[in-house]
Parts: sequence; C-alpha cells; structure tokens
Amino acid sequence: MPSSTSPDQGDDLETCIFRFSDLDLKYTSLINPSSSLKAELDGSTKKKYSFAKKKAFALFVKTKEVPTKRSFECKEKLWKCCQQLFTDQTSIHRHVATQHADEIYHQTASILKQLAVTSSASKSLSSADEKNPLKECLPHSHEVSAWLPDISCFNPDELISGQGNEEGEVLLYYCYRDLEDPQWICAWQTALCQHLHLTGKIRIATEGINGTVGGSKLATRLYVEVMLSFPLFKDELCKDDFKTSKGGAHCFPELRVGVFEEIVPMGISPKKISYKKPGIHLSPSEFHKEVEKFLSQANQEQSDTILLDCRNFYESKIGRFQGCLAPDIRKFSYFPSYVDKNLELFREKRVLMYCTGGIRCERGSAYLKAKGVCKAVFQLKGGIHKYLEEFPDGFYKGKLFVFDERYALSYNSDVVSECSYCGAQWDQYKLCSTLQCRQLVLTCPACQGQGFTACCVTCQDKGSRKASGPMQDSFKEECECTARRLRIPRELSWHVQRPVSPEPGPDAAEDGPVLA
Repeated sequence: MPSSTSPDQGDDLETCIFRFSDLDLKYTSLINPSSSLKAELDGSTKKKYSFAKKKAFALFVKTKEVPTKRSFECKEKLWKCCQQLFTDQTSIHRHVATQHADEIYHQTASILKQLAVTSSASKSLSSADEKNPLKECLPHSHEVSAWLPDISCFNPDELISGQGNEEGEVLLYYCYRDLEDPQWICAWQTALCQHLHLTGKIRIATEGINGTVGGSKLATRLYVEVMLSFPLFKDELCKDDFKTSKGGAHCFPELRVGVFEEIVPMGISPKKISYKKPGIHLSPSEFHKEVEKFLSQANQEQSDTILLDCRNFYESKIGRFQGCLAPDIRKFSYFPSYVDKNLELFREKRVLMYCTGGIRCERGSAYLKAKGVCKAVFQLKGGIHKYLEEFPDGFYKGKLFVFDERYALSYNSDVVSECSYCGAQWDQYKLCSTLQCRQLVLTCPACQGQGFTACCVTCQDKGSRKASGPMQDSFKEECECTARRLRIPRELSWHVQRPVSPEPGPDAAEDGPVLA
C-alpha cells in the first residue's frame, strides 16, 4: 500500500523491513540517473527524489543479503551479488553504486511514480485506505515479519539441505493481479525468500508477480503455503499454478527481487495492453487435442490454424511442438514488432499459442487479439511445463529451456537440435568460452575437445589471446554472430526454417523473472 507520509517525516517513511539510518549510504552519490528523469517530474515530486533514490538503493542492497547459519545467533551480515561475496556494508554499497546504476535508476523512477500518485491523491487518502484490500488484510501490523512463516520448529539445516544436491526443487509461477503497493510486496518477498533460504528471480509490478525460486523441498512447500494463504493472492492462485522441477537454491547465483513496469518484459505498458484481455485458455489435454487435429491435416500451410511458439529462438531451437511457427527473435520484447511485421500471416487464422509457463502468452495473446485479424486466439494454460507433466511423450519434442543454471529440463529422449560446428545431434547449451560474452552455444564433446568452445570465430580468436587490459564487468548484449541476424524477421510462409547460428544467452528479465 502506498505510504501516505511525506519523505520529510523521516523514519516513518522507511522501507517495510529496515531503516535507512542503519545503512551507510555514502556511496549513493555515485548513482547518477540521466537528468531527464528529474526534468520529467513536477516540483513536488522533485523534492522527493533524494528520498526515492535512497529507498531504491537500500531496497536493492537488502535483496543481496545472504542468510547464514550464524545469523541465527548474531547480527552478522553477508551480501552476494554478481557471484561475489561481500562482508561489509561499504564494499557492497560501492559495488551496487558502480555496477547496478541502471537498476537503481529504474527502481527510483518506480518509487517516484508511487509518491506522485500518493501526493496527487492525498485529499482522498483516508477513504482510499478504507477500500485498500491490503490494509483490510493487515489490520494490526503492516510489518513484513507478520507475514513470514514460523520456522522455529525446523532445524535450519532442513531449510538449506537442498542447496547443493538433488533434494531440492525449483518453483515457477506467476499471478496477474492488480497490486496497489508493489514496493511492499517486494520487501515482503525479499524477506520471505531470505527467511526460507530461497534463491531465484522475482519480478513485481502493479499488474502482478512473476517468480522462479529454488531451495529445499521444505522451503518451497512453506513458500507455496504462504502464497496460497496471503490475502492478496489466495483467491487468485491455487496449488496447480506452481510448476515444480528438480533443482534447488544452487540453480541460481543469488536472490533478485525487484519492482518493474511489467512482470514479463513485452515492452508495452500494461495500461495499453492489459492482462485482463487474453486469449482463451486451453488445458493441456484440450491443447493436445487441438494440436493432434492440426497435425492430422494433410496440408498444414493451407490450414486455418497456426501453432505459435511465443519464446525466443534459442529456446525453441532445443525443443518445440511439431509443426509450430517459431519466430526467429531473441527477446520477448520483439514479439509485438514481429506480430506487426507479419500481421497478414495471422489474418483469419485460429492461433494456438504456447510458452514455457504461460506468462508470456497472457499478454502476447492480448496483443494479438487487439490487432483484430485472427478468428480466435487460444493459449496453453500452464505452458509447456504443465503440458509435459501430462504428456511427456506428446507432441512436444526435445528439451524445455529454463532461465537458470540448468538451462534445460528433459522429459523425453528426443534431440531436435545439432552441434553448431559439426552438425551432430546435440542439445546441451554452454556459455561461450570467451569472457564477457553472453552467447549460448551448442558444441558437442568432440568439437569441444578440438577447442571449439566459443560462439563464433571472432570470440574464439579473442579467447585465445591474453587480455591486454583490465577486465570489464559488463557483458555484451550481442556478439558478431548474432548482431548480423535480422532483429524482426518477415515470414515468407509460416513454416519457419530453424536458426543455426549460436544462441544469445538468457535474458535475466525474460520468462524467469524473469520466468513462468
């Protein structure tokens, strides 16, 4: 719930679980968002800029705290970020200020928007609070700690036992639901995951929540129980909405929880394309029958049905439904432009859409419907994840790509991709061997043994040379081998030729917060 207190009142406007006075924020001066942000604000909101920046910085640092066994006995704190461990506040603050300025910038903008809304509505705030479902649900305390499960009856080792072996699991879920105070939800989710020793990625926005978290089976069970009992989600979520797979906290380098404009980045404001107008949801069994009917047709190109994969090309490369149209795009934010460029392809067609867990189809189908050219738009409820649970040997062939360190889940023995160097069947991704390159590459053991471990010749050459200067912390978004591909392809027919070039690495903000 947005706070009704002004920043001038100090500690009362703290974040929900800690006070800024407890933090050494001297390095926040290094955060310098573009001047355009201030220029866009009215006079009243400008006064709140310093507060918003400090709050954004403090929230981000809080998400990097790492629970330790000793934390049960003392107040020692550790932080983990970018696979580095920090033992004191000064070092973690310096790192965040210098390496995560963009995230702080976006978080600051989000907080400022919340403050602007609060300020403009101050006259009617008391009546609005009475109608606020969160406040009704929290009559005695708005403290995050009031909404954490009791773990006193468990040994701490029971909660963390799944971090380094097969005893743990990974949860994938999302919930579209209007949230008045995503900042509070962010603070609560951060505290909840730390409380249960969970790692992963959670995106929160005014339109809902999208999460992928890993930990012990006990921790994930408690997490689901809390989510299903929490007032804002208990009527929206059910146990079946949580997809599970083998894994654990080790599948993610850290815990990342943040507030964004969208819970999955399609690149269009939820105010323009809302999750409230999606396609028709089909259960896995209903979707299976539709695909079966589609594949039984003699001439699929003349069919009035299109089976549309909403994922990125490096995902569909290693696994996909038979007969699908798999766009050769590298980000979901390119999907709207892809639809616009190929709109005639969908005219008077029945479109069957699918993605990993269903979240991208929610707004992707809404966007396609809004174009008004399709006969009907359907989407697979629960995504490929739920389909494979019911039909492991169905019409989906190959592996299911996931946005964590596992890269893929296997439900059947089919291999539908090949080594980028020799053409042998192979579907196990590795990161390009050249440092600072984010591309994924399919290279079989034989080719790896010959030294072919990079995504392209340029990277292979760079990898063989010693760095001439200090290493840079930032990653490249694109490499030479992917920069030359068309950003938005135009389809000549709806049977797409599979891409054979090396694959860009997973975007953290995609279907896995970025992910469901």
